[in-house]
Amino acid sequence: MLGVMVTAADTGDRAAARVLLAQMSDRHHHLAPVWADAGCTGSLIERCLTALALVVSIVRRSDGQKGFVVLPKRWIVERFFAHLMQSRRLVRDFECRTTSADVMIYWSMTLIRSRRIRGD
Repeated sequence: MLGVMVTAADTGDRAAARVLLAQMSDRHHHLAPVWADAGCTGSLIERCLTALALVVSIVRRSDGQKGFVVLPKRWIVERFFAHLMQSRRLVRDFECRTTSADVMIYWSMTLIRSRRIRGD
């Protein structure tokens, strides 16, 4: 996990992605590839290419697909969410501040990483 950004419910995906990708491109100069869902289309892709030199690939569901379909690269996000749900505090929205939720996600991922290093 390279970075986390928890936002209020009234913040759109595109606005949050714009800020997060700018932060990540400053910290990680060789960030590639970047995958996003269909909610991050439009001016965000153009801005990432021109201002941040990032190529964003949109993972789309084909028009003919119906029902629940696991999209390519989507399993990475779903697995990440499953790991977070192993932390009891993150199962429900107990945090009052977005910064507290950020810290809890980092803490959860640190526990997961340390278990992998230990071999558990």
